[in-house]
Parts: sequence; structure tokens; C-alpha cells
Amino acid sequence: MDKMLVWFVFLCLFGYSDSGGLHLQGDYIISGWFPLHNSDSTIPPTPYLTDCTQGLTNKHGYHLVQAFRYAVDEINNSTQNKQLLPGVTLGYQTYDLCSLPASNLATLDLLAQQDDSSVVDSRAVAIIGPDSSSYSFTPAAALGAFLVPQISYEASNELLSNKILYPAFFRTIPSDKNQVSAMIQILVRFNWTWIALLGSDNSYGIQGMQGLSQQASLYNLCIAYQAVIPAVTDKTKQYMQDMVKNILKTKVNTIVVFANKRRAAGFFPFVIDQNVTGKVWIGTEDWSVASTVSSIPGISTIGTVLGVAVQYTEFSGFEDFERLSVPRLKAIGLNSPFKHSVPCMQNTKLYEIAIQGFSMSQYDVVSSFNVYKAVYAVAYALHNILHCDSGLCQKYNVQPWEVFHQLKLVQFSIRNTSFYFDKNGDPPTGYDIVTWVWTDGQWSLKVVGNYTPGPTELQLDASQIKWTGQVSPVTKVPESLCSPECPYGHRKLMTGQHKCCFDCMACPAATFLNKTGYTFCEACARDYWSEAESETCKKRAELYLPWGAPLTTALLIYLGVTLFLTLGTAVIFLFNLNTPVVKSAGGKTCLLMLASLTVASCSTLCHFSRPSHIGCLLKQPLFIISFTVCLACVTVRSFQVVCIFKWSSKLPRFYETWAKNRGPEMFIFITTVVEAFISLLRMLLDPPFPSRDYDFYSDSIILECTSGQNDRESLIVLATERAEHPVQLACVNICHELRSHGCPVSL
Repeated sequence: MDKMLVWFVFLCLFGYSDSGGLHLQGDYIISGWFPLHNSDSTIPPTPYLTDCTQGLTNKHGYHLVQAFRYAVDEINNSTQNKQLLPGVTLGYQTYDLCSLPASNLATLDLLAQQDDSSVVDSRAVAIIGPDSSSYSFTPAAALGAFLVPQISYEASNELLSNKILYPAFFRTIPSDKNQVSAMIQILVRFNWTWIALLGSDNSYGIQGMQGLSQQASLYNLCIAYQAVIPAVTDKTKQYMQDMVKNILKTKVNTIVVFANKRRAAGFFPFVIDQNVTGKVWIGTEDWSVASTVSSIPGISTIGTVLGVAVQYTEFSGFEDFERLSVPRLKAIGLNSPFKHSVPCMQNTKLYEIAIQGFSMSQYDVVSSFNVYKAVYAVAYALHNILHCDSGLCQKYNVQPWEVFHQLKLVQFSIRNTSFYFDKNGDPPTGYDIVTWVWTDGQWSLKVVGNYTPGPTELQLDASQIKWTGQVSPVTKVPESLCSPECPYGHRKLMTGQHKCCFDCMACPAATFLNKTGYTFCEACARDYWSEAESETCKKRAELYLPWGAPLTTALLIYLGVTLFLTLGTAVIFLFNLNTPVVKSAGGKTCLLMLASLTVASCSTLCHFSRPSHIGCLLKQPLFIISFTVCLACVTVRSFQVVCIFKWSSKLPRFYETWAKNRGPEMFIFITTVVEAFISLLRMLLDPPFPSRDYDFYSDSIILECTSGQNDRESLIVLATERAEHPVQLACVNICHELRSHGCPVSL
């Protein structure tokens, strides 16, 4: 391991001094990894590493390392909690993570310490950093094999929560899994279903894009265009221009940019060059709050920016510490007290950065507080290991794996903020939802809501967002839809591969739809109907002869007249039964005929009101039998006339024999009995039941009586009338189903 480290250090550029970096001796050492410079080490092959001081100064990294020093100084001086580490001091050893090779080199340096028994006293018990997910994978895997705890303050990639691959990785920033969920909730909140998705060409962006695209279909979101944002070079400029053109072609109004601030800062100038305005940009916690993006000339014209930001906590005292520490930094010696040092990434003079007077943004405060919490998490872990509850810590050589196990258990409150690590090493914190505000050309952030991961909840005040349109600010929420929602009474007809793109088709008659987003219309219930394009169904009118209807009244009047005539005639005949006129007309036979006509007329009463089971059974037999009696009487009288006037000379004794042996009465009786038997047989074999005719009219139901053995609707009506309990109704339906298949069951 020492040979590997020597080889790596040899590859650093020469020209540095032998001075050490920013270090502090103490009983227990914490290794701090911060991006004090930005060095482009992507062109030479790894493990080539330039001197970090040759890169551009990173003002954000300066605030991070100052927060690191602030937390250590506060703990050592017992400013916040005198009982945290009494009698014990913390020290630190910092690395300037100016590039990916620098992260790998720092990892090798710490691994060398694990194998070197001569540096046990100065061995780091934990690592704070790095700031990037891309820089975290190698150290998290390598140092995790030795259970050396690593607490990142800005690495949010979801893969780092995998405890099998990265067992000792912790972080004080939420996982991108929660960030993806927050972005989806924003899209759902404003019904932005037609979106473009961009991501940076690193693990942060690619993993975020994958997470969002995988969940998009679950929330009916359609990704019209998806692309990766590379670093800006001469070879990628045309690609970036084409990317913006493709976004415009898709006609999306909402673009999700899941990228870090470096890639976002390289992409937006191409957006501005092509005069893209009036869009809504959803940003990640890395670039949406970064001044490196908001300071791009002309970026205020691109539209509305909604960002997901790590929740802000008031960090009082930190700015005063930075300001007061500048004079002291000048007097700090630079010689490293530690055996292991890597000059090309540890010869930073913090005083030379501090005198540049970098301002502090909200983004710097949030990230600095994450560093602050990470240091305190290590301190609380040491507090438990060293049994400091007694008032004085018991000093001994603490192994990194001991700190690792205690970090999983720590739970503390700091600056009115409760903090702990869950089973994946992630914090239980959520996000603020922020928007960009431009006032007289000055950029600022405004918190318009918040998101909590467990349980998932988005609180957003849309009235606080200043939407920007093509010409002037607008108050209406912009739309981002491939096709507008279909009105009620219309269904969706898909027209392409995206379910967000469709035509609207009117629902046909007898169907309805009172919802949006459906590809089919719902059929009306049997007793309801609707016209085309209907939102609801109307109840069908029931057609029958009610007692109070005008037609019923007219028919009853006609029936009354008929009954009056027949009954009046019968009364007259009855009082004059023995007169020659009545006898010649038929005598008692006429009375029977008039009585049967009266009964036949009364059978019409079964046609009024709603059909009933008894009414259906009596309606036809009553009329047919009584009318048969009437016809039989007419037949008898006709036979008598024929016998008297036609057959009297040929058969003189036939009529006399016929009359004496009650021939007329027997003929009428037999005829009536035969007809009654036929009617009874028909009622037994194919009885009529109340039924409902749904087919004759589309908007009405005809209530009538039909033969019921093969009519399921009639059986249902019969069952409804007979059954006094739902169980009885079910049994009746089952019986009729069995009967339809030939089984010998009855009601």
C-alpha cells in the first residue's frame, strides 16, 4: 500500500513546497475532504493529478471547510455542549478534493494509514466528505471494507444507500430517491404530464433520470424528450444546440434538469442563445440554488425556475466565525504534524482564499450546516464510545469500526434540529421547494413550499410563485400537456406511443362518462338511458296505464257505459223473463250471455296500473273464458234458429229431444270447461308474469305481461314480488337458472 501511495504522489506535479495543509492536532482525528479548488483532470489519464492549487478557487468549498473548522472549534471549546467530549479534543486533517483523481488519492492515503502501525495515534476515525456522488463511490467501497465511516454532506446518489456495496457510508443530505419523489409530486401538483428530462453525464444525473423515468408511468407522466448533458467542449457544442432544438420541437413547457451545477451552468447559455422563453424548469438541489447558474447573463429570460433545495436551517454564529478567523489563519503554521501527507492536494493556504472575501449564499449556508451536523455526529459517536456521560471521557485508541457502529445509533438535537441516520445511512430530512425571484435584475430565492419523505407530503403555495410567460409575468399556471383533457362525455383515443397524446371521441348513446382520462365510456344501467356525449344517465320512464291518466279515464268511462248497457239490459230481461219477447230472444241464455259480456268487460281492469302477478294470471283467462261462454250462447241460439226454420220438416223431433235433454246447457258447459282446461294448462306450462320491455323505446320501459318460463326479466320481477328477504330473492334466481337448464325445481 505504501508503494502505491508513493507512486501516486510521485505523479503529482512538482513545484510545491514541503509545507503541510490545514491540519489540527487532537486526541482523535477527523479527515475532512473539501473542494477548495476545481482542477480539470479529465484529459490526462488517471492517476495523473495536477497540483490542486493550480485550479480555480472554489468559494463554496471555502465555506465548507470553514464550517468544518467551526464545528471542531465549538466542540473543543465546549461552546454548545460542555458535556459532549469533556477532557478530549478533536483534530483534523484536510484534503483538497479538486478532482476525481484527488478523491482516489485521498482514499489511498487513508488506506495506507490503516496498514501503518506507526500512525495509530494520528489515524482518522471518520471522514467528512466528499461533496460529489461521483467522487464518493471509490472511497465508499474501499474504505467501507475496513468499516471506516464516511459522512458526505452533498453526495445524494441513491446507489450510495446500498449497504452491501457501501457499508460504512453515511450522509447528512437526503438521498436522490427523495428528490425524485419531490419532483414527481411537483409535476403531479400542477398536472404537468408532458415533460422533457435532462440529466448530467455522471452518476448523479444518470441515476436521477433513471429514477424519475421509471416512476413517470405510475403518475401518468410522459417524457417527450430525454437527453444527457455533457461537458461543454468544441465537440459537444453542436450536440447541445441540437438538444435545445429538440426540446422546442416537442412543444413541452416543463423541463426537468437533473444535473449538477457545473453541467447546468454549461447548458443554459445554449438555451439563452436560442431565445427560449416562457418555460418551467424543475431544478435539483445542486443547481437550483447555485449562484454559478443564476449569474449566467440573460438567464432571467428562460422562464420560471422551481427548485428542490435541502431544507434551510438558521446557522447563527458561522458568518462571525469566518470573519474573525481570517486574521488567525495568517498566523497558522503550515507544517503538517502528520506522517502521511500528499502535498499536491494538501498545500492549500486557507488565508489566501479567505482574504478574497467570498460572500455566503443560502446554498453555502445549507451545505455548511450539513458539514456541521456531520462533525457533531462523529462527536456524539465518540461520546458514546468513550463513556463521557460520567463527566470525563475515558481515553483510549478508538478504532474506526467502533465509530461506524455508534454512528448507526446516534440521535441528537442541534440548533433546534433533530438528527439521526436511518438504516440506509440517510438523514430523515426533507426539502424546501424554492423559486427564482428577479427584482430589478437581482436574483434571490423564495421558499414556496416543502416536501417530507415519510410519509410523502408536498405542501406548496402556488400563489407565491411568479409565473413568467412569453411577454410578461402571468398569474395563470402554465400548462404542459400533449393533449388537453377530454371534456365529460368524451373518451380518449390514443394516437401515438405516449398515453398523454390522444384524440377525444364522443360517447355513444346509452353510455356516459363523468371522469377524465378514461379510454372507454361506461354503459348506462338497464333502467337508465342517455344521449350521445352524456355525462350522466337519466332514468327511463316506465310506460303503463296509471289510474289517473287521461286515457285511463276515457277507457273507464267507456267501460262504465258498456257495463251500464249490459247490466241494464240484463235487469230488463230478468224482470220480463216469462214474456214471449224475452223467451224468443233466448230467455235465460240471454242472461248468461249478458253476464259473460259483463265479466269480459271487467277483465279490462287488469290492464290498468302496474302489472301484478295476479293481474297477469287473470287477465287473459278471465276474458277468454267469459267470452267463450258468450260465443257458446250465441252458437246455441243460432243452432236453435236453424233447427226451427231449416230442420223442423226434415227432423221434426230433433229439436224437441235436444231441448228436453238440456242440450243447450250441456253444450255451453262442455265448451266452457274445455276452454277453462286449455287456459289452466297454458297457465301451468307457460304462465304470464310482469315483465319490462327495454327494446321498443330507448328512453322508456314498457311494463307488460309476457310468458315467463323463458323470460329471465319476468322471473326477476316475480322473485322481487315473492321474496321478502334478499336471501329468498337469491334462492329464487338460482331456482330459475336451474329450471332454464331442465332441472326439476320450482319456486
